[in-house]
Amino acid sequence: MSALFIGLMSGTSIDAIDAALVDFSGQPTLVTTHSHPIDAKLRQQLLMLSQGCHNELTMMLMLDHQMGSLFAEASSELLKKAAVAATEVSAIGSHGQTIRHYPESHCSLQIGDANLIAEHTGITTIADFRRRDLAAGGEGAPLVPAFHNAVFRTEQQDRVIVNIGGIANITHLPAAPDLLVSGFDTGPGNMLMDGWAMRHLKLPFDENGAWGKQGKVDQALLNQMLQDAFFMQLPPKSTGREHFNIEWLDRQLEAHSSSPSAESVQATLCQLTAIAIAQAITEYCPNARAAFVCGGGAHNQTLMTMLQATLPLHTVETTAPLGISPDWVEAIAFAWLAKQTLEGQPGNLPAVTGAARSAVLGAIYPGNTKK
Repeated sequence: MSALFIGLMSGTSIDAIDAALVDFSGQPTLVTTHSHPIDAKLRQQLLMLSQGCHNELTMMLMLDHQMGSLFAEASSELLKKAAVAATEVSAIGSHGQTIRHYPESHCSLQIGDANLIAEHTGITTIADFRRRDLAAGGEGAPLVPAFHNAVFRTEQQDRVIVNIGGIANITHLPAAPDLLVSGFDTGPGNMLMDGWAMRHLKLPFDENGAWGKQGKVDQALLNQMLQDAFFMQLPPKSTGREHFNIEWLDRQLEAHSSSPSAESVQATLCQLTAIAIAQAITEYCPNARAAFVCGGGAHNQTLMTMLQATLPLHTVETTAPLGISPDWVEAIAFAWLAKQTLEGQPGNLPAVTGAARSAVLGAIYPGNTKK
């Protein structure tokens, strides 16, 4: 089996497909990366589907096909960039595009037809990683902590890996080898801030947090939002756009006694993300003093500043000093999960997801290249 694998990731922000070619002959090494655009019309259709719309089944089938083709394109562009033949790659691990996630009902759906990826690239493709964990009684998320454990854990230091995508989650990596890894979703990451920026700036996100930096945190609104039941829920727990969405924010603003400016709402949303992460780390990772951030939120300087301020006893930096760019951790993780599946090794951590047992994840769609 070749040591080369591809990981494909499209998160709840639906901003692009991250494609990573990874060499697992030793420590995971990034060979090449490619960010494949998702056009504005397709993004809007995916958002409509994820939030509920007319004729959902037909739209889901159409978008499943479109996303499968787009994932295949991203893989082909990646290989072209790397000047690597498809025959040299063992497998593609595709996260897919999450449309619904209802862990309380043991349901989660990611689209992006893996048959198309395997057929168009010729490479064996592994997808649908979450539902086997759900079948074993888990939340189906987060799955990336197993990868964090494999590559970032050390006996020299208690660490917390903080992934800030649309949703934020943490992974606690204890220094003591006999202690279990833990992790869970902490709540909204960039999702609410992105939605608010789109509404007021007509931009997909607040670059570097510059707009939010102009506002003032509304403490009363922040306290009100922190009363949401999800923040009180004990781990294991996971969430998504089904819970934290722009309608949720509108309800919060309607219930609020004053009318803060748009930029102050953005500042408050930024602080909500930081506080939720910080409270989770303080409560569930008491011995950790090092937090390493990955995901798009690592580029929001206002958020990083707020996170450091809420964790004054911690060092807060990106995963770059650990050897992996914060932009590519999740894509590499799904390449790793594909490798685990092909090798018949588990990809979940029951202590994280709440599953009854470790399980080999995903469905395998054979390629048609001769290795």
